[in-house]
Amino acid sequence: MERLSVLVVVAHPDDEVLGCGATGAALAAAGHRVQMCALSGGVAARSGRVPDEELLANIESAQRELGFERPILGDFPNIQLNTVPHIELVRFIERAIVDSQANVLFTHHPNDLNDDHLQTSRACQAASRLFQRRAGGPRLKRVYFMEVLSSTDWALGPDAPFRPDTFVDASSHFDRKLSALRCYKGVMRPAPHPRSEEVLRALATYRGGQSGLPCAEAFETAIAICDAGSLSAT
Repeated sequence: MERLSVLVVVAHPDDEVLGCGATGAALAAAGHRVQMCALSGGVAARSGRVPDEELLANIESAQRELGFERPILGDFPNIQLNTVPHIELVRFIERAIVDSQANVLFTHHPNDLNDDHLQTSRACQAASRLFQRRAGGPRLKRVYFMEVLSSTDWALGPDAPFRPDTFVDASSHFDRKLSALRCYKGVMRPAPHPRSEEVLRALATYRGGQSGLPCAEAFETAIAICDAGSLSAT
């Protein structure tokens, strides 16, 4: 089995757990390399945020819980990624792709209500073409958009909805996802808030029902490159 190098590019720490925590943990447990890249590593504008040292400890604890490698943390301004030149975000992500030698990338849905998520998704889409601009650069074989509750689910309009086409069995690693979220102090909320354990479990059950699994995380495919043999085997 080919060993994957998976890069999860998000706007803020904790988005990686909400979007693909169980899937990432399953990949790491299977021997694949998984690494998180957060553009706003300090989330300075978050209400009730913990001090920098505590946040870094929270991030590292969450990554260990999931089996992820050491995170790549940017210092772009939280809730202000739209003020950063697009090319700066793209170049930062390109460096992360090169450093991690990623061949699979997970990121935010491009119609997410949270503008930081939107800017991150747009920059990832541009960075995914790196192999066309740089000889010998890593080529992404898969790019997936993920859903982050309280943001993706609030996107409005006929062209906005998240439309999953890939479902990953989360049964064996969903509790690790919740444990990783608990590492981020002050992130979780009581039900019925979308970022409560009850609603996260309900979403996983719903996505499982869509795909015939006990519980699942769902993704929308942006890029899928494979040979005919692997296509027919899936």
